[in-house]
Amino acid sequence: MSDWFAHPWWLLSILLVAALVGVYVYVLRKRKARSLAFSNMDVLKSVTPGKVDRFRHVPFAILAVGLLLLTIALAGPIAEREVARNRATVVLVVDVSQSMKATDVAPSRLQAAQAAGKRFADDLTDGINLGLVSFAGTASTLVSPTPDHSATRDALDNLKLAEKTATGEGIFAGLQLIQTLNAALGGDDAAPPARIVLLSDGKQTVPQSPDDPRGGFTAARKAKEEEIPVSTISFGTLHGTVDIEAPGGGTERVGVPVDDESLRTIANVSGGDFFTASSLDELNKVYDTLKKQIGYEKQRGDDSRPWLIAGTLIVLLGAIAGLLLNRRLP
Repeated sequence: MSDWFAHPWWLLSILLVAALVGVYVYVLRKRKARSLAFSNMDVLKSVTPGKVDRFRHVPFAILAVGLLLLTIALAGPIAEREVARNRATVVLVVDVSQSMKATDVAPSRLQAAQAAGKRFADDLTDGINLGLVSFAGTASTLVSPTPDHSATRDALDNLKLAEKTATGEGIFAGLQLIQTLNAALGGDDAAPPARIVLLSDGKQTVPQSPDDPRGGFTAARKAKEEEIPVSTISFGTLHGTVDIEAPGGGTERVGVPVDDESLRTIANVSGGDFFTASSLDELNKVYDTLKKQIGYEKQRGDDSRPWLIAGTLIVLLGAIAGLLLNRRLP
C-alpha cells in the first residue's frame, strides 16, 4: 500500500486507456486516408454533415475520461477525513473567582462562560466523557466525566462566585478526575485520549508563586507528565472592573484585567492550545474549535466511491452522446 493508493498497481491500467486512445486515433487516420480516395467530395460531404463531423469525437473523449476515473477508483485512492470520536475524556475547569462578575463581557464574564459552556456540552459528540470542575480559592468537582452531557449543562447553571484564584488546584482536580476514570477503565493502556479545558480571566492569587508545589505551572508540568494537555482560554478584556468592599466601609472599584501570559504558559508547558476571547461570540468560536479538536479525529481511509460514481456517470454520458451524435440516418 502506498500513501495515496491502496492498490497502486491498478494505475498501470491507465496504459490500456492510453492504448485505446492510440487505436482510436490510428483508425481515424486510416479512415481519413480512405475518404481522400473518394473521387466525388460533394457526395462525401452530403452523407457526412459538417455539424455532426465536428462533434463526432466528443463521445469517445468523454468515454476516455470516464475510463480514466474508473481506473483511479480501482487503484483505491486514500484520503484523510474527519471522523467522530466514540471515546475521549474532557474536563472543563472554570474560574469562579470574584473577578468573573466583571461586566466587560455582557452580561458578565461568568454568565457568558456559563452560556458558552452549556452550548459546548450540547454540541459535543456522543460517547465523549465530559466532566466539570470549578475553582476559586479551592477546587470543587461538580461532575465526574460522563457521556451524559446534560449533567455538566445543569451544573453550569449552579456556579457560585467565591474568593481568591487557585488555578493550580483547578488543574490538579481535573487531572484527578481523569486518572480516576482511567483506573476504572482498566489503566492508562485502555484509557481514551483526555484533555483539560481551563477557562479563567485572572492571575493566580493562591499560592503566590505558580511554581509552588500546588501552583498553576507545577500543575501544567504534571499534566505534561500524564500526557493530558491543558488548553486554556483567557476570557475577558483589559478593562474589566469589579466593586469590592473598601477597608473603611462602602465599596471601591478595582481593575481586573485578563492575564494572558500565565494562561499561555500553562498551555505551552502542558502541550495544550492557548485561546483568547473577549465576548460571548468569540468564546463560542473557541469552543467550536475545541469541539472539532476533541470530538473528531483525522483518519486515512478508502476514498474510491466518488471516483467510481463519477467514472460510471461519465461513461454512461459518453455512451448517450455517441448514440445522439453519431447517428448515420436522419
